[in-house]
Amino acid sequence: MHNQTNIRTKRKLLAVLCIFEALLIFMLFRVFYIQAFEGEHLQRLAYEQQTRDRLITPNRGTIYDRNMIGLAVTESVASVSVIRNQIQDFELVATVLSEMLGLDYDTVFTQINRRLALQRIKTQVDKEIADQIRAMNIPGIVIDEDVRRIYPFGSLAAQVIGFVGRDNQGIIGLEAKYDRFLKGEPGRIMTETDAAGRELPLGEIMRIAPNPGYNLVLTLDYVVQSYAEQMIASAVEYRNARRGLIIVMNPQNGEILALANYPSFDLNEPFIINDPALAEIWHTFDNAEQMAHLNRMWRNFGINDTFEPGSTSKIMTLAAGIEEGVITLDDQFHCGSGTQVANRFIRCWRSPRSHPTQNFIEGMQNSCNPVFMETASRLGAETFFAYMRRFGLMNKTGVDLPGEAVGIFHKMENIGPVELATMSFGQSFQISPLQLMRAVAATVNGGYLITPHVGMKITDANGLIVEDLSAGIGRGEQIISAETSALMRDILESVVDAGTGNRTYIPGYRVGGKTATSEKLPRRSGLYIASFITVAPAEHPTVMAFVLIDEPKGEYYGGQVAGPVMKGLLESILPYLGIEPIFSEEELEEKGIGQVAVPYLVGLTYREANAALREVGLSTLRLGEGEAVTIQFPPPGEVVNEGSRIILTFE
Repeated sequence: MHNQTNIRTKRKLLAVLCIFEALLIFMLFRVFYIQAFEGEHLQRLAYEQQTRDRLITPNRGTIYDRNMIGLAVTESVASVSVIRNQIQDFELVATVLSEMLGLDYDTVFTQINRRLALQRIKTQVDKEIADQIRAMNIPGIVIDEDVRRIYPFGSLAAQVIGFVGRDNQGIIGLEAKYDRFLKGEPGRIMTETDAAGRELPLGEIMRIAPNPGYNLVLTLDYVVQSYAEQMIASAVEYRNARRGLIIVMNPQNGEILALANYPSFDLNEPFIINDPALAEIWHTFDNAEQMAHLNRMWRNFGINDTFEPGSTSKIMTLAAGIEEGVITLDDQFHCGSGTQVANRFIRCWRSPRSHPTQNFIEGMQNSCNPVFMETASRLGAETFFAYMRRFGLMNKTGVDLPGEAVGIFHKMENIGPVELATMSFGQSFQISPLQLMRAVAATVNGGYLITPHVGMKITDANGLIVEDLSAGIGRGEQIISAETSALMRDILESVVDAGTGNRTYIPGYRVGGKTATSEKLPRRSGLYIASFITVAPAEHPTVMAFVLIDEPKGEYYGGQVAGPVMKGLLESILPYLGIEPIFSEEELEEKGIGQVAVPYLVGLTYREANAALREVGLSTLRLGEGEAVTIQFPPPGEVVNEGSRIILTFE
């Protein structure tokens, strides 16, 4: 009996020993596992528990124009936060911050009482104010580095450049498109804390500096953009139009020199509506309605919207007809004020009057609809449709701006004789303005399809190129022959010399172009789009410009409405871009053109400079809002033609 008891006791002890050994082995294995596989993770968690980490916003990269003028820059400011566990007097903190930062006391008091380790009160605080708060040395208030995006020229190229949000992230335009290059990498400030989350007085502080963003250099030219915006604003206001657009591009390589929308908005205050009538009733809209209005204000009409191009698309119809050989210089076309197509009589724009019998060059000069209906009929629907595709009208241009629209066309199987006829002169399909420019560029640059672009290069703080944005996106596929392109340049020049574009004739310059007057849908609504596209110099175009006036009141023909705008634009930007006039003997004799030396104007007020220029037969183009002239172009002493505009910058 006694032996049995000893045996049971020994078995129990053995079982306990085995369990103990198993637990010991498990614990050893667990310690090994934690040390080998979870050690770094747990060490990191412990470190995070013992430290406080505050982010430092990096300097966002600068956006420059092609001449390195800063269009979007960053300035150093501060952010104000509170650490709740360190606050000794909540009422004092709320009072100081509300008064110094211009905030509501109750709102601030609620914020600082939130049970958060770090509560941000306000970002982008001017350094002077932040320094005053810091000097008060109030426990619980923390001042950190911050940055603020500044747009020195306000509304300049607003829909193109875009803006950033409170988090310094791009929202629209180039700020959004190139955000990954511009934004940089945030830094950190780390301090040691106790168990309650309070920073230790002698705790180690580590500062990891932020990495600034890269810079973006654009193809835009500040001077060309400024003048384009002045011209389109004046035209829209004068014509009491809905909106307007000017695009200036190099048709050889797709570099966009200017893209001006009007109305525009202030990039420094992008959430303030630009329509006075809407501003008065703004408070009556809910958030969704307000955002809808803001999105319309931010919209870049040049790439985000489509329209019926009207007669400007006749350029592509004619180029396709020449390339396919269905029309020749000897062909004669009869206008008859219109053409019977199937069961419908489609009128010429001149109806009930009629153009005389004409060849296709005269047809382009007169913009005679029947000439282009006949050309499209000879091409046939399939070939015509194929050329519209080859000209890139059914695809996006690939421009480096977000939200690009694509052309709207009939399906091939739905194109009958009437649809083909109306498409031949720019109705019953829609394209974006930039799609139109890309297609016309191909007709004058030797026949090559190009990719429009605004970004030129990404650079670092030392100006070294990080990425060449222009590389590989120049000339693409050749879609018409060089011979057809050369003939098209001559034809477009004749339109300005003797046709509907004669209001854009500029002595000394060979300019080619085409006007358009598009009746908006629904037809007979009395609403039109007046437009004009030009190239210069016509013999080798390096400048292409497009002017569009949407819903002008009164006169609405492209030549009458957009023509004078285009002439004023070209008269100013061609000399600035280094394209010198070459006068014929006839121009020198009949136009009474003389030459004068540009006077010295730097330091003069606008009134003084303007008077000095008028005295010698010159006019003024003003840039900037300063009191005195800081830069003039051309420089003093340079000989220019009478009537030339002198570009004056006021800072």
